[in-house]
Amino acid sequence: MKRVLRRAADRIRVGSAGSAPAERCDELAAIAGPDPEPRTPGVCEDCTALGEHNWAHLRMCLTCGHVGCCDSSPHRHATAHFEQTGHPVMRSHEPGETWRWCYRHAEMG
Repeated sequence: MKRVLRRAADRIRVGSAGSAPAERCDELAAIAGPDPEPRTPGVCEDCTALGEHNWAHLRMCLTCGHVGCCDSSPHRHATAHFEQTGHPVMRSHEPGETWRWCYRHAEMG
């Protein structure tokens, strides 16, 4: 996942000379306005339900506010939430980070 995110970020920052521009992701484009309130600010909802507090980074679903742990965490709850619900876009829930990710198109915005 980190490699995919890094490649996406590189495409956004640099772009390739002579390459066609990337098509815009409709899911990322549709996310406008204020973010939903996080359901469990600062903690992974699913890890907490399991009685665990061991995660690397947090991600928040921009459809419903579910906060889950990233793919570098043992349980990968943010990705599991997408797989269970189909909610396509999440954002980092880490202080100072504002990037977003569309699971459907593996695209960063």
